[in-house]
Amino acid sequence: MRNLLLASAVMALTAGAALADGTVRMGTEGAYPPYNFINDAGEVDGFERELGDELCKRAELTCEWVTNEWDSIIPNLVSGNYDTIIAGMSITAERDAVIDFTQAYFPPDPSVYVALSADVDVSSAVVAAQAGTIQASHVAASGAALVEFATPDETLAAVRNGEADAVLADKGFLVPFVDESNGELVIVSDDVMLGDGIGVGVRESDAELKAKFDTAIASMKEDGTLNTMIAKWFDGMQAGY
Repeated sequence: MRNLLLASAVMALTAGAALADGTVRMGTEGAYPPYNFINDAGEVDGFERELGDELCKRAELTCEWVTNEWDSIIPNLVSGNYDTIIAGMSITAERDAVIDFTQAYFPPDPSVYVALSADVDVSSAVVAAQAGTIQASHVAASGAALVEFATPDETLAAVRNGEADAVLADKGFLVPFVDESNGELVIVSDDVMLGDGIGVGVRESDAELKAKFDTAIASMKEDGTLNTMIAKWFDGMQAGY
């Protein structure tokens, strides 16, 4: 999905710190359905909650969930506030220079532009995107006027209130809002392919934890569980794993 967050935080000093006390803290945003969101009971929910719980079960790890705002999610991983990022984070070379990623648990998710009118020319429009995402970087390089917001909900609100002509975000995030808008919102572009898929982010010092999650992800691909889970949360999507 997203992300151009280059962390400037100090690197964690202890190798394997995530497994030191037997509990792995799973960091997510809790604001990007269906990947992750906070349900009515105040708990982390969504595709990545179900996925993360299954990965922890297969890796024989005790895991707990922690939420963090998107704009500081990498720095707070590096500084030790939690041990993973499982938050719809696209694997990019820039991020990989700061943290490590597991193999992808979700293929590159197409991005799309959404607007109030099909006549919007996104190449010259004012386009909203969440700050620190690969979508924001794409808009900035496209020649359109970029306006950035802290949360994905704010990007949609900017389109609805006329602050922006369109929004660019993951298709999996935007399509449910388009479907529920009764024609108010429309997709105005072909799919825009960005990033190298979505993986679990870990500190560079946590090679053992990365290996455990890699093994668990591979096993879910092999037995079909991951494909089934993706289809459940993304309207029958066939990931091809």
